[in-house]
Amino acid sequence: MEYSSLLFIYAFFPLSLAAYYAVPAKFRDIVMLLLSMVFSGLFGIGFLVLLMVYTLVNYICGRVCGALRGRKSRSALIPFAAGMTFDIAAVFIFRVSCFSWLTRAMHFPEGFFPIGISLFTLSAVGYLADVCTGKQKAEKNYVRFALFIMMFPRLFMGPVLRYDIFTRILRSRKCSMQELSTGFSIFIKGLAKKVIAADTLYSMYSTVKVSDVKAISAGTAWLGITAYMLCLYFTLSGVADMGVGIGYCFGFRFPQSFNYPMFSSRIRYFAAKWHVQVIHWFRKYITRPLTARVSSRYVRKLVFLLAWALLGYWYGFDLSSAVWGMLMGAAIILENRFITSKTLKATGIIYTFVLTVLFAVFLAGDSVTGSVDYLLAMLGRTHALADGLTVYLLKSYLVVMLMTMYASTDLFRNMMLRSGTARIRNTLGAISPVSMVIVLIICTALIAYTGSSEMQIIKL
Repeated sequence: MEYSSLLFIYAFFPLSLAAYYAVPAKFRDIVMLLLSMVFSGLFGIGFLVLLMVYTLVNYICGRVCGALRGRKSRSALIPFAAGMTFDIAAVFIFRVSCFSWLTRAMHFPEGFFPIGISLFTLSAVGYLADVCTGKQKAEKNYVRFALFIMMFPRLFMGPVLRYDIFTRILRSRKCSMQELSTGFSIFIKGLAKKVIAADTLYSMYSTVKVSDVKAISAGTAWLGITAYMLCLYFTLSGVADMGVGIGYCFGFRFPQSFNYPMFSSRIRYFAAKWHVQVIHWFRKYITRPLTARVSSRYVRKLVFLLAWALLGYWYGFDLSSAVWGMLMGAAIILENRFITSKTLKATGIIYTFVLTVLFAVFLAGDSVTGSVDYLLAMLGRTHALADGLTVYLLKSYLVVMLMTMYASTDLFRNMMLRSGTARIRNTLGAISPVSMVIVLIICTALIAYTGSSEMQIIKL
């Protein structure tokens, strides 16, 4: 059951809100944990059991690590290493195909995938690292820690938070009609991103994907991968927004994960706005600790490059995704070295968009060889700029592509902020509830027509 399913929107979500607000405030953490267990159990008992075992192991490792930290610093490394090994092993077992025999041996169903495991693993490892280094006290309250791992508003797409930030959000929750209104608005906007934008773009990308990559024209290849990149953005940011909106409805103000990265003026700006908390996690726990120990700038750049390769691999768990990460890291290094802000003043947006679309070929590909084949098609291997499929795609999806390109920028938001007049604010405030209802009805109709709205692009 995903956030964009009718079962969640019209059954689980409203019933959860009713149950949550029906109990006194001091019991709401327990209710939220029970709701999260029910939500996880709807994916299968195996998923629920896995989450509970995963949470218990990390809770125990954190407690032991905290206790040993108070006595002798180095001894705390043992539970930290044990917990981190368990967490990373769990990810590899379910993400890497060569371990499929092990999942069968554990009697998990064919194709079983614990959704969100890549992201809550980052949260768990970061927590253990902070406890081990003394930056965070070990959590004694099991309910609170279990919410950190498996709270259903952040199970799919994070955000990946430090434990102290998470507990601060829990303590500062605000349950009011204003929070509910804001939460529903954010949720419906995220739903529209996923159902209206991403699913339509995925249909466009699928049309190109099923074609013979060695026979398509350059125009078709560019349209296909542009649709993929936009679809990836609207899928990830849409699901993330839905999670943030759900959190607001329960009183939790989780930060946004995407800050309009698509048409940034530099690659490093794109990276800073793309999956913000994940990028920050890799910088905090991998790049900075390693670069702080070396004096050579060339070694630091190598570490930076390898960290980006690891981040890319963490997205897709294949070599092609790691190549995407290395290309992103290399582009940032070269950009900082050779390109000035003045150079990019007029052309930065075009340059960044073209590069990110080119790099996305490796995220979309099932293998490095397949990605290179597609890249050659984009560069004109068939010596044809356009073909019949190009014309079909432009006729069928050009308006959608232009609208989604505009929607992926912050131009409309900035225009509203700069207008600043009371009349405009009052008008928007008056029509916003009606427009949200209309968007929800459209999304409902599309989901009912297609039967589902799944995250086809990538699993995290």
